[in-house]
Amino acid sequence: MTFVFGFLANRIYQFFYHLGQFGDLLWQTMKALKDGGTYGSLVGIQMNRIGIQSIPIVVYVAAFAGMVTAIQSSENFDEFIPAYLIGFVVEKSILRELCAVLTALVLAGRVGASIAAEIGTMRVTEQIDALETLAFNPVSYLVVPRVIAGTVMFPVLTVFAALIGVITGWLTSILVMDISSFEFFKGARQYFDTKDVVLPLVKSILFGLSITLIACYQGFNSKGGAEGVGAAATKAAVTSCLMVLFLDFLIAALILFKY
Repeated sequence: MTFVFGFLANRIYQFFYHLGQFGDLLWQTMKALKDGGTYGSLVGIQMNRIGIQSIPIVVYVAAFAGMVTAIQSSENFDEFIPAYLIGFVVEKSILRELCAVLTALVLAGRVGASIAAEIGTMRVTEQIDALETLAFNPVSYLVVPRVIAGTVMFPVLTVFAALIGVITGWLTSILVMDISSFEFFKGARQYFDTKDVVLPLVKSILFGLSITLIACYQGFNSKGGAEGVGAAATKAAVTSCLMVLFLDFLIAALILFKY
């Protein structure tokens, strides 16, 4: 019993310790935003790495999400349900949920692990210490450009994923389920509202912010050589995925209940 209580107490301590450290990194990042001369030229590089280079995997995931949603929705319909509701189901599913969440989950692995491994390698090889010796703020140089790039590019990739998902859902519907384009877009237009746009954009902004911050935090706190870098990358990916799912529920509940 003593072992159990000791284990739980240690876990609770570790949770609040890391929460405090993460809050400190967030505060340091906010203060470093004024140091535009350090991170200004690096934002474009990170936007390319986080956004442009992620387009192929985002297209792949969004395309299959749209096709699967269309097939699954038509499978559960019968002759008593109008065919145009397939467009409604695809539009709601893709825009409100799948485009933002699936994109974030995929990028949590690709982007989060990459950032954590890159910064973690700099930590264990003492390159971050060298930056401090040269009077560079490591937060301004390493964290801020990645956070800005993630916050900007995640909504862009989400919009792109939504377009791909709806298009592939439409093509699957007219080619496989034999419904007309008019029927598909009738359902999509008839039940469209502003929450279908607001919800994924709000989610994607917070997803991009949280994933990049978590990855930077894990990288900054990595230790133990190559093994520590690998552990940091794994923790970044897993923690980011868990945070995405938590924020998905929280944002959806707040926005939907508000309206």
